[in-house]
Amino acid sequence: MKLLVDVGESLRIAVGAVTANKARGALTTLGIIIGIVAVTMTLAASNGMQQSFRQAAGSIGADVIYVSRMPWVTINDFFTFRNRPNISLYEAEKMVEAFTGAAIVNPTIFGRQPLKYRSEVLQDVAIVGTSEKMPLISGQVPEDGRFLMPFDVRFKKNVAIIGKDIAENLFPAADPLNKTINIGPYRYQVIGVMEKQGGNSFGGPNLDLQVFIPITSFVKSFGGRRNTNVNIAVKADSIAAMKNLEFEIIGEMRRIRKLRPAEDDNFSINKLDSLMGAFNSVFGAVLGIGLLVTSISLIVGGIGVMNIMFVSVTERTREIGIRKAIGARRRSILMQFLFESALICVLGGILGICLSILLTYVVNATGAFTASLSPGIMLSAVIVSALVGIVAGLVPAYKGAKFAPIDALRYE
Repeated sequence: MKLLVDVGESLRIAVGAVTANKARGALTTLGIIIGIVAVTMTLAASNGMQQSFRQAAGSIGADVIYVSRMPWVTINDFFTFRNRPNISLYEAEKMVEAFTGAAIVNPTIFGRQPLKYRSEVLQDVAIVGTSEKMPLISGQVPEDGRFLMPFDVRFKKNVAIIGKDIAENLFPAADPLNKTINIGPYRYQVIGVMEKQGGNSFGGPNLDLQVFIPITSFVKSFGGRRNTNVNIAVKADSIAAMKNLEFEIIGEMRRIRKLRPAEDDNFSINKLDSLMGAFNSVFGAVLGIGLLVTSISLIVGGIGVMNIMFVSVTERTREIGIRKAIGARRRSILMQFLFESALICVLGGILGICLSILLTYVVNATGAFTASLSPGIMLSAVIVSALVGIVAGLVPAYKGAKFAPIDALRYE
């Protein structure tokens, strides 16, 4: 009960001290505000980037294994990977045959070509040669029209499904379905328009600026059957089945390529979890450095609070002496100044969070990058502010609490 009385009394005195010196309190709080804004915006930016990356990586599929010539993340031995042979369409067709009825296999080829419809031209557009199984792998489906059918791939039809941004740029005032466009020098009929997917914040392709055509038509128009580099996606029945499927894929690719047991794989197996692991490792290091740099401003703000608390203790030495003379304990004096420094920092933290919310809104509105200020970040900012206040006020509060009453009363 006595402790609760001391806490209430100390909090009342702390509030009175802060409100009595508004200008000094505001200037002291400014350092905490700057520190909290720096730290919370760093966390908000990292949170937004992680969400954007997960969203962008979502189209890869957690239950899909990709067979490629190169690994997605290359740290060493780049030249060894570079000298690997391309995966040919012939090899991709053998993989389709091997896993028919056991897994969904979809080969793809990527290239870039200009698009033209009448006077409208788009340069360097991503062209994806694929099969009718792509929607089962990626989940992307047409908004209008249809996707590829088996006969389109089998008979090398010159048909195309265009991304939403391409439809808006090439056909600003017309329905693109059944229109004929030029992909490079070749004419293709538009049979579908994909759903809006959104851009990619990490340097990957804008999914709305892609054109999908049959993989056989791609090879016929733009590349040789054996020299074109194909990527193969294999969808497992479940995430639990991926490990066994991965061994089967490796074994089948080695058989197709006639690799001897002593020879290393000359292809790569890529999965979402390996990409996420590399991203988390790199991003964790970047975030740690960012927090280290931005926390310096919070430390400087804490030093400013400590300096003001030393001044406050010195100014109120006689008050401390009077309180001790009438029975106040060291604990009461200590709590009084700790509450005062904590209150200054918590007020600064709350104002810093309000400013961070405003800056987050501005950043997202400009589209420079995505920032996400979660409730967890805001709560952590308040807790950190209180801790900074307690740490900053501990030494000044202890100095005031250990004053002898007679010395404090005689202080001029």
